[in-house]
Amino acid sequence: MTLSRPTSQAAGALRDKFREVRATSLALAAPLSAEDQCIQSMPDASPTKWHLAHTTWFFETVLLEPHVAGYVPFDVRFHYLFNSYYEALGPRHPRPHRGLLTRPSIDEVHAYRRHVDEAVGELLGQADGAVDWSVIEPIVTLGLNHEQQHQELLLTDILHALSCNPMLPAYKPASSPALRLAAVPPAVRWIEQPGGVVEVGHADDGLFAFDNETPRHRALVQPHAIADRLVNCGDFAQFIADGGYQRPELWLSDGWAAVQAHGWRHPAYWLAADDPRLGFGGASQNASGWHVFGLHGVRPMEADAPVSQLSFYEAAAYAEWAGARLPTEFEWEAAFDAPGISQMTGHVWQWTRSSYDPYPGFRPMPGIAAEYNGKFMVGQLVLRGGSVATPAGHTRPSYRNFFPPAARWQFTGLRLAKDL
Repeated sequence: MTLSRPTSQAAGALRDKFREVRATSLALAAPLSAEDQCIQSMPDASPTKWHLAHTTWFFETVLLEPHVAGYVPFDVRFHYLFNSYYEALGPRHPRPHRGLLTRPSIDEVHAYRRHVDEAVGELLGQADGAVDWSVIEPIVTLGLNHEQQHQELLLTDILHALSCNPMLPAYKPASSPALRLAAVPPAVRWIEQPGGVVEVGHADDGLFAFDNETPRHRALVQPHAIADRLVNCGDFAQFIADGGYQRPELWLSDGWAAVQAHGWRHPAYWLAADDPRLGFGGASQNASGWHVFGLHGVRPMEADAPVSQLSFYEAAAYAEWAGARLPTEFEWEAAFDAPGISQMTGHVWQWTRSSYDPYPGFRPMPGIAAEYNGKFMVGQLVLRGGSVATPAGHTRPSYRNFFPPAARWQFTGLRLAKDL
């Protein structure tokens, strides 16, 4: 988003958005103890405390230090501790060791946030003409979208950490009991798409988008059909019951190697009826035998709920078993508003069969932000849609998420497609 002129109304809206997003991060961390917020359960995850500090580091390092005369950093050591992957900004604490940062304390991290928030508030509160709005506004907007990405990571990372605890504690207890949904999921309806040249990517409409969503361009898709809904838990339970994890003919070579190496037999947070942890988690009886661990703790598997915590390999194997395939990211985007289609956003990120590559004519954002997306465009797959952990309003049809094919700790699932 780029504002055309530095009006008081526009500046006020940006200040309000800044306060809202920053408060949301603290609210997401509030149910967690200091011990919860310090742990790192695997190298791909980060502690809650680190997320709170890193998003603050972004505003301090990218906005305040270069653009506010006389700004005094809260603690210069934080430059090293909370840099993520910005090589241009110097060395950083190794990512796999973030869980060793018992200090600074969570109270110090909160003080760091207050220090930076006050400085940003003063900057955004300056009178019209006192700041170069064409420079400041894009940085703040990028920082807010960056923080919203970390809000989602905060939830997925702490869920993984809690899943490593034999007691399977809930991040936040549910306000209502688990639903008892139909044991037999409704049949998939296929929505036929004629193929041809489609427009994909973010339109230059003045609203915010990450650089990897641009430029908008034409893509050729072949005639195909796409499923009207996501693959759900009931569907996937049938795949498991049919020996899906024991049949190498269904799997890509690397996927079968991952199944063997990691002992995968079901989605990451599913628990079979004989899992001893069910006694710790206080799970109730479930006719299907399956329970699922999530943000609300252990709950009986809901057949109609979208299956989640799948790697790309598992999604591709299920599609092969179902006599279908995964859609390309261009097929997915072209079908976003198709009549009858559902569950496109807000449930699970949906694996596509598209490699995470630059669009024709791609150019990264200028300055430090050039390292934000482009340098990761190798060895990863595109996901579309957004999940239950994605902040409201953060996604759009052109939004491209990306992960390596073995990743399965995110809220990731799938939708089927097939050739015509």
